[in-house]
Amino acid sequence: MNTTTTSLVLGNGGARGLVHIGVIRCLQKRDYDIRYVAGSSMGALVGGIFAAGKLDIYADWVGGLQRRDILRLLDWSLDGVLFKGERIIDVLRELVGDRQIEDLPIGFTAVATDLTQRQEVWLNRGDLFGAIPASIAVPTICAPVTSGNPVLIDGEVVNPVPVAPTLNDHTDITFAVDLNGPSEPDLFPAEEETIRPTRNAYSARIGQFIERFWPNSPAPDEQRLGFSDLIIRSMETMQARITQSKLAANPPHHVLTISRNLCGFSEFHRARELIEFGYGRTDHLFSGVEHRR
Repeated sequence: MNTTTTSLVLGNGGARGLVHIGVIRCLQKRDYDIRYVAGSSMGALVGGIFAAGKLDIYADWVGGLQRRDILRLLDWSLDGVLFKGERIIDVLRELVGDRQIEDLPIGFTAVATDLTQRQEVWLNRGDLFGAIPASIAVPTICAPVTSGNPVLIDGEVVNPVPVAPTLNDHTDITFAVDLNGPSEPDLFPAEEETIRPTRNAYSARIGQFIERFWPNSPAPDEQRLGFSDLIIRSMETMQARITQSKLAANPPHHVLTISRNLCGFSEFHRARELIEFGYGRTDHLFSGVEHRR
């Protein structure tokens, strides 16, 4: 079978970004030769590790995480954000090694937001683990990255699904993954009874810490949101609208859209399930494409 050279665009989404691992595995299984990756936020993290040739190592590591392990990776900060983010980057650097982006076997761009100039920034040279922390620095949750004058935060603020960095690629197709799709009911109906209680307990531990500093404002009971939930839902609403605009301006050949209610923002302990979901959805998408041919 002839291979199809591919530019891959990986969007933001917290733990939903683990879906990207399944997407990549399915594309490779179907002989799509990924030559270039552009990513924003979690898409930059997965994309950068893939471009470095270490995706299986990362998948094995993240697939073994339990809730308690995730809590241990959170280096709390009192300097205007929840987490410094240094501990997780140190672990990833140990897994992948020190790499320069321009030396990677696959082309890679991480998208970040420059708060100083209020513009999108493409990070495609220099230290891989200098670029990834900037692209995943979620406002108020993770510490921004300062490099000289720029103050860099999460790329999802300006471009959640960054197709533009791939426009000059000499590949056959561009494949994008949007993790901000409309809600779908009963994505995992068989597990709903067991997932919901543990999800709430896990979120509560973080929420209790947050509420010590930012108590909730009064709200109707059915609309009461914790501080972290309010931030995340507001960001997701904004990102969905930005994504629609960006994809309309630079439409890729194929878009895989994943529902935003697939999992919670911090549910990395569901890695294996999410990876399998990404593989299945990608396989289903291309089965439909080939059938229409």
